[in-house]
Amino acid sequence: MKATFLLFLLLPVAAQVYVTLRVWQLLAALPVLRMAAAVLMSAAFVSSIVAVAGIIDRWPMWLATAVYEVGTSWLIVLLYLALAMGVLDLLRLCHATGCGTLHANAWLAAGIAVGIAALLAYGYWHYNDKQRVPLQVATHKMTGPATRIVLVSDLHLGYHNRRSDLHRWLQLLKAERPAAIVVGGDIIDGSYRPVEEQGMAREFRELGIPVYACLGNHDYYTGLSADLKFCREAGITVLRDDTASLAGITLIGRDDRTNPRRKPLEHIMRGIDRSKFLLEIDHQPYHLEEAERCGVDFEFAGHTHYGQVWPVNWITRAVFEDAFGPYRKGKTQYYVSSGLGIWGGKFRIGTRSEYIVLTINPA
Repeated sequence: MKATFLLFLLLPVAAQVYVTLRVWQLLAALPVLRMAAAVLMSAAFVSSIVAVAGIIDRWPMWLATAVYEVGTSWLIVLLYLALAMGVLDLLRLCHATGCGTLHANAWLAAGIAVGIAALLAYGYWHYNDKQRVPLQVATHKMTGPATRIVLVSDLHLGYHNRRSDLHRWLQLLKAERPAAIVVGGDIIDGSYRPVEEQGMAREFRELGIPVYACLGNHDYYTGLSADLKFCREAGITVLRDDTASLAGITLIGRDDRTNPRRKPLEHIMRGIDRSKFLLEIDHQPYHLEEAERCGVDFEFAGHTHYGQVWPVNWITRAVFEDAFGPYRKGKTQYYVSSGLGIWGGKFRIGTRSEYIVLTINPA
């Protein structure tokens, strides 16, 4: 675990040094510009460290928001700059380009900058274009009319996903006229302060629709798990290794695996009426076999964000049995969401922001 943490700490540092060196070489003929570029890139990288260190919670809101957005967005910019420079170096090593391609070539630097800017503009637009995902499930455990539930995960409310964003999202969900909205964890991003100061709880209270949620790892980082203050103010029913009855459905909410003392699923389901449709929410999609073994009909999870941007989604596919989308093990159906919100820079490239409209039909 420590080795993994150290790796993810060193990778951005190595990428920053590599990219700065290559940009310095590309702008060799423009010394003033290359100095300005080096200073700005260094400032953006420092912002990324400060943004995740919790220091900004003591700063004025406008400054904290700016530093968070610049710093976390820079990590995405840095990723694509490193990929672009890496491709150029690979071409040079394969003698597909001249040895001097990466030296004093302002036109190439401008082309890279324009290309990445266009890619990020698309990514920002695509992030804000929330995708509606209809999902139909048939079951013999229900009679009467179908039940519609909206499933979302990873809201990450905070400095970047502000109250105006939340209001727009909730209006989309409300328009579905669901029996309930179910949130699969990571309600708050990294700090409770912006959520409280912007009064985001009021947006949930004014919905007029029941909201249920389980906790995610970020809800532990922010301290929400300690007192659930925001959820009480918002009228959100939090299920921590607990169950609730919803329109003939039994909703099972797991505490996040960040809590080493969370109950095994078998313990939560003792004495449960298994003749009802069993819908489980568990933020992190590990050990999917547990739900299958316990006879859960449908499990909903989030956490992965499907990597947020390409090619990070390749890593999530390698790590998780189901990193994104529908899945099935035995009689249990699963859906792992890429999330409605996002951590950090508001870009979706090769992934999507989504909400799932689950309709449970009598078979």
